[in-house]
Amino acid sequence: MSLNGKVAIVSGAAQGLGEAFARALSQQGAKVVAFDVQDKITDVAAKIEAETGNTVLGLVADVSKRKDVERVVVETVDTFGGLNILVNNAGTWKETPVDSSWEQALEDWDFIMDTNFKGLLMLSRACTPHLQATGDGDIINISTYYVLPAKSDGTNQPNTDLYNASKWALNGLTDAWSKYLAKDNIRVNGMCMGATDTPMLRGLWEDGEIPPELKDVVIQPEQIAQQMLDLMADGRTGENIGAWVGEPVVIPPRAPDNLRIAGVR
Repeated sequence: MSLNGKVAIVSGAAQGLGEAFARALSQQGAKVVAFDVQDKITDVAAKIEAETGNTVLGLVADVSKRKDVERVVVETVDTFGGLNILVNNAGTWKETPVDSSWEQALEDWDFIMDTNFKGLLMLSRACTPHLQATGDGDIINISTYYVLPAKSDGTNQPNTDLYNASKWALNGLTDAWSKYLAKDNIRVNGMCMGATDTPMLRGLWEDGEIPPELKDVVIQPEQIAQQMLDLMADGRTGENIGAWVGEPVVIPPRAPDNLRIAGVR
């Protein structure tokens, strides 16, 4: 697909999936604003711009901070004149045992929800008036296969209740926003992938290496980035799109309305 003339924002774009999303959008001709809390985002953005020949603006910003979110959106519109695509990729993860102390539980709640849900909500709300003004657009919410019918063990792990809750909460937002913004020709979808070769996944092992039994089958960020492009080209809205280890990473047939978010068994 060609995205010439389109403007996109990608959160959490300094590495992993976010970097792959920014690169894929730029390769298709979009002007991209890539932001992250990590300082290296400016170097990553410059590298993508050099590779693709299309403008990529790298900004250091924290999606959990309202002032940062508003600054990113204002700078995007001031620089490029509008907005067409938002990829809500920024996210965090940690173990949160159910029997941890009250103090730890509340600290963990803020750590996870401020980024995974509140930050996503703030960024989406800041972007929506500009998407509405354009009259056509896409919001892509990066979720997890945890929210889809399980095809293997290991989904919704019991020691990650807050991460799981943040992604299940995202279902309600995706569903409601897709219905509300349909009148503005703005599509809102979720992407729900299994184990993908990212720094977050590699952080599960002390040596940062993916075990041999997973290494050859784990999903690659570039596959999910292509799935995102295919999803936008398809034009559907209000659906969670799954990707599972060991299966082709493709866009499935459109689901019946009652299974758009829950997924087809």
